[in-house]
Parts: sequence; C-alpha cells; structure tokens
Amino acid sequence: MAKTGYYFNTETLSFDKVDMTIREKMRRWLLKFFSSFSLAIVLFIIFWNFFPSPKEKALRRENERILSQYNLLSNEAVRLYGTLSDLEQRDDNIYRVIFETEPIAPSIRRAGTGGVDRYENLRHFNNAKLIIETTRKIDMLAKAIYIQSKSYDEVEILARNKAEMLASIPAILPTSLNATYITSYFGWRRDPITPNISKFHWGIDFGGPVGTPIHATGDGVIETCDMGEGYGRRVIINHGFNYKTLYAHLKKINVTKGQKVKRGEVIGELGGTGRVSGPHLHYEVRKNGERINPINFYFNDLSSEELEALVETANNAEQDI
Repeated sequence: MAKTGYYFNTETLSFDKVDMTIREKMRRWLLKFFSSFSLAIVLFIIFWNFFPSPKEKALRRENERILSQYNLLSNEAVRLYGTLSDLEQRDDNIYRVIFETEPIAPSIRRAGTGGVDRYENLRHFNNAKLIIETTRKIDMLAKAIYIQSKSYDEVEILARNKAEMLASIPAILPTSLNATYITSYFGWRRDPITPNISKFHWGIDFGGPVGTPIHATGDGVIETCDMGEGYGRRVIINHGFNYKTLYAHLKKINVTKGQKVKRGEVIGELGGTGRVSGPHLHYEVRKNGERINPINFYFNDLSSEELEALVETANNAEQDI
C-alpha cells in the first residue's frame, strides 16, 4: 500500500497530499545512499592523503630515524677508514720494515668484490643510493679490517721469532781482521787473473795466512759444502729469513751438509782453492736470492765509528786486484 506524503503548494500556500509509490521511494533512497557514499569516498581520499593515521605517523618517524642512522653509519665508516689507514701505514712502514718483510699491496688491501650485484635486493628502497653506499662502505671496511688482522697475525709470528731472526741474520765478520785484511770490496774491479778485463765483484775478499779460521756469521743450516767451479772449496749457509752466506776458496771444510751451526762457529780454514791469484776468503751475503754488499752486515763486530770508517774505505777503495 502506498504511503501518503505532502508537499508545499506555493500557489495555494498550503500542504497538498501526495501519494508516493514504492519505486519512487526506492529511487530517492538510492540517490541519497550513493550521494552519501560518494561524499564518504571523497572525504576518505582527502584524509588518507593529507591526514596520516597514527600508525603512518609512527612509521614515518621510524623511517626518519633509520635514515638518520644510515647517515651516521656512513660518516662513522669514513672515520674508521681514516683510523684503519693510519694502522696500515704503521704496519707497512714500521712493523714490516723492522722485520724485513714486504708491505701488503694496496690492490690487496682495497680489492673490491666482483661477481653478481650483491646489493640488488636494496635497490627498491626509497633511499636506495644511501643504503647501498653505506652497506658497500661497511663491507669494504670489514674486508680491510680482516686483511689487517691477518697482517698483524703475521707480524706477531715474526715478533715471536725475533730472537731467532736476530741470531740468524749475518752480523759479524767471517774472519778476524787481526789475522786478515780486506783485499777487495763489493763492486766493479779489474779481474785479478785477467787484469785487462773489468768484472763486478759480488763479495768481499779477506787475504791472510792459509789455515786462518773462518766463522759462520749467523745461525743456520749448511746447505752446500763442495768444490764449486771457480769458488774452490766452498760452504753455503742457509740462515732462514731469506738470508744465505757463501764462503769460498777454503783450504779445509769443517762442516757437513745439513749440519746446524751457530754464529761464530768455525766452519773451515782460509785457503787458495779455485780460481785465485793468492790465498784469501771470498765472502758473499745473499738476500732473497740477490747478492748484496756484505759490508753492511758487520755491525755486531764493529763499533759504529769503525763500521763507518770501513764503509768510507770501501767507497774510496781502488779495486786494482
């Protein structure tokens, strides 16, 4: 049954009765519903975009704190790099120099990480550049710290072996200067057998009486004792730590291959075997396979003044023999 409604008649200035059908009422109701629903959606969109919820506010504050923390981490990584660089400089230029070992190459210390992109999973973040750069700095810092830690492990081992190293390095004269004298220094000279030819002399020669004792200049193991071409009877001692010494033209050898010797121990006697113009000891020092000037390795036998005078004599010597 249709319900009765009223409307105001402006002509008669009275309320006239109107009979509304169910369809008309439904139409009006739907119109009101959709109008209200549309308004609600518009208001929701406005509030969603311009008035964040408490949860959104909390998330934004959390994101700001995280971003601030990444900036702090990035700055801290730079500061730690400076501290690590100072440690690396000391390691290369002090500790490794003291123990005569090679510094770590910069290409190893600062080697990158190749292969796939390790930071691909970070690229979707809003502040991806900062996050990736900070993560990369921390990764490289961790790698550099690991390498420096391994270096200190190596230096620690060298320090523990310091006493052994100091005992092993050639550090005394191979024979007494009271019984012998230097006849030829390290460097270019006229060949004693063929004087018209100049050759580089790779050691220092000590002339003296046949049979004068020859001493090991550092602890080590006898590597060679034989009759070498040109050297005559010779002894080579492996001192470890990349050092070897050679003693040539001996009259007699008092040691055997594989024997351990101590600094100052007699290993043979001065002689005139091999290619010589007279009895003498030919003495060489080798480091990493290279022959170097033995005059720098007499510091345990001579005072600083005596060593300085000997070096000056060597520099001014006439290599005539």
